Amino acid sequence: MAKNDAGNGHVVENGDIFFLFRPMVNEAEPSGPDDVQRFYMVLRPFGGGKVRSLVVGRKHLPDVGSHERLWGFVDAIAASGADLEKEFREDTYETKTRGEQTQPAARPAGEGVYAVTLEDGQLHLAYALELPDEKGGGPVQRAFGIAPEASFALSIKNPEKSQPKGAGLSGDQKADYPKRLQEEFRGRRFAREDIELLDREGAEFILVGARRNPEQAYDIDLDTEHENYDSAEAIRYLRMVKSRHPVEPLFQGRWTED
Repeated sequence: MAKNDAGNGHVVENGDIFFLFRPMVNEAEPSGPDDVQRFYMVLRPFGGGKVRSLVVGRKHLPDVGSHERLWGFVDAIAASGADLEKEFREDTYETKTRGEQTQPAARPAGEGVYAVTLEDGQLHLAYALELPDEKGGGPVQRAFGIAPEASFALSIKNPEKSQPKGAGLSGDQKADYPKRLQEEFRGRRFAREDIELLDREGAEFILVGARRNPEQAYDIDLDTEHENYDSAEAIRYLRMVKSRHPVEPLFQGRWTED
């Protein structure tokens, strides 16, 4: 289990992090990113409270070397990992034009620990992997840009500010902040200091690739531990048991079982 040890950096939140992906409808055996519908990042803070499920745009993490900038949004907020897991299960439904359709269950692609730091008025999200335990992972991790460790500058978008046509969430999908939190934006397009703004479904954010060595860069201790199926947080907290969610991507870095 990851420890709540954040070193000497200015850490505003830390906890367990999970990377998941959902295959396209009726795609039971995905073999690459073209077979993926959505890529998720789940944040479970230490000490309990809300568990956040974030959708990351372009279905991969930002490239750190080029300081790539990617958009995303908070897809769901749950009271526990078990509650969130229900949203990630396989679902079969009927359509008028195509008959029965199956939305495959989400699959875990990585887990570890994370810390959100505040550096000179800018939030940074840093993580280090515990699974897969092979350094660099496999083809799944490479496809999603899940490095063994990395950090990203994190900014939350003001829902009251305009955006380019066709970009981002529509009006009724955006976060509806109470007055106290809306004032955190102070009229700006983005807020960069308050992680609580991420605690609303529909909250939009920007991630920018920042560092490959976050522990050294931010003087924090991302205390990872060796994990296996019995001790993995994805199994214990998110209930990603292999009877409902294929786990080969998490433990072997493979898309499907060979």
